[in-house]
Amino acid sequence: MAVRDILTVPDKRLKLVSKAAKGVDDGLRALLDDMLETMYAAPGIGLAAIQVGEPVRAIVMDLDHRDGEKNPRYFVNPEILWASEDTQPYEEGCLSVPEVYDEVERPARVHLRYLNYQGDVVEEEAEGVFAVCIQHEMDHLDGVLFIDHLSRLKRDRAVAKVKKAAKEKEAA
Repeated sequence: MAVRDILTVPDKRLKLVSKAAKGVDDGLRALLDDMLETMYAAPGIGLAAIQVGEPVRAIVMDLDHRDGEKNPRYFVNPEILWASEDTQPYEEGCLSVPEVYDEVERPARVHLRYLNYQGDVVEEEAEGVFAVCIQHEMDHLDGVLFIDHLSRLKRDRAVAKVKKAAKEKEAA
């Protein structure tokens, strides 16, 4: 496993629409393992393959590791089959938009289908932080960042903040 660089705005690759994986094989599992290692190192709770420059429909997530336990989850070719009409606001952040947080309104519950690490088809319902996180990461697969759900002014400020921080880091 290897920790990979995480792309940050305004990298144009983050706007790519990811292609479906042909299935789960050892090559994809190696990518998933690298993504998980990268997510833990960042640290974060979710990461889409495009965030490490791989335009494939794959996501890793661990909502428990901040509590000291690891419970990695893998989602290959995820799709939302149903979303509730009721929504919930949640303050989101993103490893590709570091140090920026803002409230996004999303469906409170979703029913999804995906392939797991073994390549088995799984269907399940997500709610709470799980629902927010899976929708956030699935947005990445379609070239959408959480800041794209904000007003143009907030989005522009977020990108400017990330650019400024990157320049300051280079100068240091």
